[in-house]
Amino acid sequence: MPVGSATGPAASPPMRRKPGRPPRVDATRDTREALLRAGLGVLTEKGFVASGLDELLRRVGVPKGSFYYYFDSKEAFGAALIERYAAYFARKLDRHFLDEALSPLARLQAFVDDACTGMARHAFRRGCLVGNLGQEIAALPEAYRESLRAVLADWEGRLAGCLEAAKEAGELAASADCARLAAYFWTGWEGAVLRAKLEGGERALRLFAEGFIATLPRR
Repeated sequence: MPVGSATGPAASPPMRRKPGRPPRVDATRDTREALLRAGLGVLTEKGFVASGLDELLRRVGVPKGSFYYYFDSKEAFGAALIERYAAYFARKLDRHFLDEALSPLARLQAFVDDACTGMARHAFRRGCLVGNLGQEIAALPEAYRESLRAVLADWEGRLAGCLEAAKEAGELAASADCARLAAYFWTGWEGAVLRAKLEGGERALRLFAEGFIATLPRR
């Protein structure tokens, strides 16, 4: 429709920014969410120490003032990223481990398959935020340590629940210590993710998962 035609109103003149005021952020864009999404991408690829604020801001396309409007510091930003990643990954685990369309051990395999696909999507450059931060914990705020422990404990609990369901379904021996097995899985899995990044392929993920499943105590 031509501007100002008889069938429609003329376009409003563009708003002029008053001198001295910063440009308005697009109202349709949630800047905080954009920063968190970009931050997850950067930190799962590079880690916290190597990730510069300037690179993040370039990715999102916002000025530094916008960052400090939402986050008091890089430390506060990192804490928000841990919280966001924990919530995201908990949903992923529930989607797999609570999927009653599959047997419990098939649910674990489905998680492994999905992880391989996800890492391949980013050419194995991105890993696990929790694993990345854990490797550089000595250089991070001490408060992060407890947060990361809590996230891993949550993951262990969700997998232990899936393994308990495997016991009830007769896939595992009644004597299986599901909590211990879950802790063992995540300890090895984080190492496999690191190796997959190093090698640029899924071999380490498959190797560890196959070994874990093969050695589970059966009835």
